[in-house]
Amino acid sequence: MKISVIIPLYNAEKYFGVCLESLLIQTFTDFEVIVVDDCSKDNSVAVAESYLEKFDGRLKIITLAQNSGSASVPRNEGLKFSRGEYIFFMDDDDLLIDTALAKLFYFAENFQADVVYMERGFLCGEELLPKNFTQTAWDKKFSDLNEPKLESDNPNERIENFLQTTYGWAPWIKFLRRDFLIANKIDFPTVKISEDVLWTFKVICLAQNFLRVPNRLYVHRFLKTSWSQIKRSPVDEIKFWLDPLIKGLDYLDSFMNEINFFAQNPNFRFEVTNFFVKMQVAGMLGALKNLNHYELYKIIHEAVSDTKYAALIANLFVVMNFYRDKFLEVK
Repeated sequence: MKISVIIPLYNAEKYFGVCLESLLIQTFTDFEVIVVDDCSKDNSVAVAESYLEKFDGRLKIITLAQNSGSASVPRNEGLKFSRGEYIFFMDDDDLLIDTALAKLFYFAENFQADVVYMERGFLCGEELLPKNFTQTAWDKKFSDLNEPKLESDNPNERIENFLQTTYGWAPWIKFLRRDFLIANKIDFPTVKISEDVLWTFKVICLAQNFLRVPNRLYVHRFLKTSWSQIKRSPVDEIKFWLDPLIKGLDYLDSFMNEINFFAQNPNFRFEVTNFFVKMQVAGMLGALKNLNHYELYKIIHEAVSDTKYAALIANLFVVMNFYRDKFLEVK
């Protein structure tokens, strides 16, 4: 088996059939599809089951024992069951151009790449089937690249590109060698949001052959009902962004502790954590303006109450909020 396509599934009955149809029309056929259901409450699993015969044994359906509330757990679970030489993570409401897997496999094999990074995909909305999604005419140059390019293996350059957001976070713009992921223990952290940022950072730091290609091969569906677009109360919004802030910093810290480069270049260690903190705080800005200092202190204190520095952290956050415009100032 050459490729494993891993799809976390949750309440996507409206679009999931179209997602699977885009896999059935792939010109490359040596792949399996691993669907990991995160305890859907609608008919998503029934939709998946209706495609079992069409995939002729190449479709697996795995159901988690309980809802994880994050795409990380289904993706990690799917990786455990995968058999392909390469891994491709796909969202349950998105689509692939018909030649996508063929081209990604070709690039990976010809450049012996750990990661094939394709440029950001096409966007579509709530329409069930975007026009011409099988047309290879969609596969056009739209970046600064004219041809595939192996990125420098210099960690300084890789990390600078990460900090400048040269690389997108989405898992679905990366085609990865399975052995590379397993050998380096690259999994998705269990956080509510920004798990793709943390995962991408590991991928960028550890990949030996990191290939960028100027192709758009993926159609991403942007929905107002997505996890990140849901309207929340100020208190819930703060808690939502605190989850990746607290867990994500620990994830980054643990990872960078194991890499000699960061021990020798503490400035990069600071820049990476500072970048990540700013990203999470930026998500809170609207809610921060609707809470007084005491309310904010209470939320933060409760969130970090299992540490002996709860009061200090909560107070620092309040001070940071007081100076938030300066804190979030772009270089």
